[in-house]
Amino acid sequence: MSDIESKQSTSGARRRPMDELETVVIRFAGDSGDGMQLTGTEFTKSVALEGSDLATFPDYPAEIRAPAGTLAGVSAYQVHFSSQEVFTPGDQPDVLVVMNPAALRINLPDLPRGGIVIVNIGTFTQPNIEKAGYTSNPLEDGSLSKYQVFAIDISKQVALALEGMGLTAKEVGRCKNFYALGLMFWLYNHPTEREEKSIRAKFQKNPKFADANIKAFRAGYYYGETAELFPSRYVVPPAVIAPGTYRHITGNEATAIGLVTGAQLASLPLFYGSYPITPASDILHNLSMYRHYDVTTFQAEDEIAAVTAAIGASYAGAIGATGTSGPGLALKSEVIGLAVMAELPLVIVNVQRGGPSTGLPTKTEQADLWQAIFGRNSECPVAVIAPATPGDCFWMAIEAVRIAIRHMCPVIYLSDGYLANGAEPWKLPEIASLQKIAVTFRTDPQGFYPYLRDPETLARPWVIPGTPGLEHRIGGLEKEDITGNVSYDPQNHEKMVRIRAEKIARIVHEIPEATIYGDPSGDLLIVGWGSTYGAITHAVKSLRRRGHRVSALHLRYLNPMPANVGHVLASFRRVLVPEMNLGQLLMILRAQFLVDAVGLQKVQGRPFKVSEIVAKAEELLGAREQAELCTHAEVI
Repeated sequence: MSDIESKQSTSGARRRPMDELETVVIRFAGDSGDGMQLTGTEFTKSVALEGSDLATFPDYPAEIRAPAGTLAGVSAYQVHFSSQEVFTPGDQPDVLVVMNPAALRINLPDLPRGGIVIVNIGTFTQPNIEKAGYTSNPLEDGSLSKYQVFAIDISKQVALALEGMGLTAKEVGRCKNFYALGLMFWLYNHPTEREEKSIRAKFQKNPKFADANIKAFRAGYYYGETAELFPSRYVVPPAVIAPGTYRHITGNEATAIGLVTGAQLASLPLFYGSYPITPASDILHNLSMYRHYDVTTFQAEDEIAAVTAAIGASYAGAIGATGTSGPGLALKSEVIGLAVMAELPLVIVNVQRGGPSTGLPTKTEQADLWQAIFGRNSECPVAVIAPATPGDCFWMAIEAVRIAIRHMCPVIYLSDGYLANGAEPWKLPEIASLQKIAVTFRTDPQGFYPYLRDPETLARPWVIPGTPGLEHRIGGLEKEDITGNVSYDPQNHEKMVRIRAEKIARIVHEIPEATIYGDPSGDLLIVGWGSTYGAITHAVKSLRRRGHRVSALHLRYLNPMPANVGHVLASFRRVLVPEMNLGQLLMILRAQFLVDAVGLQKVQGRPFKVSEIVAKAEELLGAREQAELCTHAEVI
């Protein structure tokens, strides 16, 4: 029994009723220095250990250090946990924990009527209220009357709890987040012992600060038990999940592990060249920890140096990979063309963010699809794939490595900020179940030419420089078919352009057909790619429960698309394409398959809400039903 549990049993505090909930969404919000990301992450880990299914959405400010208390500096972390399968971090929070007026102003519009607001009133000073743009104190002017408000002076409570520890006021203030965490542990009936061990481990280099955070954590827990503010406590039963070993994983972590795994399955070293850029930098950080798996990480001086170094690694017989976000992909475009011309395996990770230019560096978007498929000079085809969930980032990273090696081509892997920073429980795969990636280096000089091609894939041979008798040239100038000599012949140029295009097109024979969630035909098909998977799947489940003939098609392979996409699209009366852009996949589907698809666009730096997709789907379904009624009336 932990210290807290033993003190509870002997205290005279009134025992609260325990209400069972199926699902809960909590959002922690505060200033960028308030530790909301750490608070959310620690609570998420506890939720996972309690057996809930979950999804998270960290929301970072774009400014590195915005002035304290301003709207620009608000940081938030949302976690959705449930005893049922979870597909999204939730449309809106049930509980909003805010540490200052700016956090309240930014996040309150998302809270539904009757939702719980836990407020640190210690920060609601007149200057902070004015910085947040309020003309009056929202805690006193009635503007929170439609919510359940629990006002706690967290700043004062933490100061009292840490009195006598010899900490500065700034150090005391840095412990407020663990007070809030302790309060939420009490409210949702989470055990405390393992969290205290986690705090101790996290701050092991500063034992005094570890003690302070544990004291703050306990103070928050005790406050929930003794203050009698809350009418009840809550518990979410464990979800029914497949047996296995699970870990909490973000999309960037899964991408890094997937790249390492892909290289290991190919028995090749991995080289990752990258220039730091939000939100892709964590992949570089994670990969730097895997040196013992023959991984070399290179922080280049710029984006072009990063991708050219990766191409050099591929030329030398390694898996060359590079990572970036949208602005960096633009800078890499000419060199990706070099990899297309040289026909070398290359993995390019693009963790998309809001743009253009610097845009919204910490916010999510899906607006790089056209750039990935078309964004290079001349006819310059590459393979393009996109993971659907944080855990799927692992599998699609392996797939990127496999396609690049088998087809001797660049592969662009489209993640985004939502997947990169979001987390979910991930079941560790059985190592024996992972399929090896075949690699063949040409070593026989007899009959060798650098652009001889495999009759099935059209891939040219991969030759390690220095192999006796296999000397050859590569570069950006057009190559003569088979010999690889520089050629300016117009007929040869067209032939090589068509061969490179056909090589990418033939990938379709080795990727799985797209699967439909729902019936194979019906009134409405909702098509998505990338991180819209969760919101679309949840929306379709909801619509089908209401009796609508709605299905979903999610595309993880975008160039080429699975062979059955055209047939699937033709099997439904209407097609809806939700995207976090202005309709990029929509235009491709309309052009390639001549389908009268309808778009649902959102470009706000935030992921789709389930309710937004449901509303648009019902609008389209209602329009179809109305048209049928009119047709029926005309016939009569």
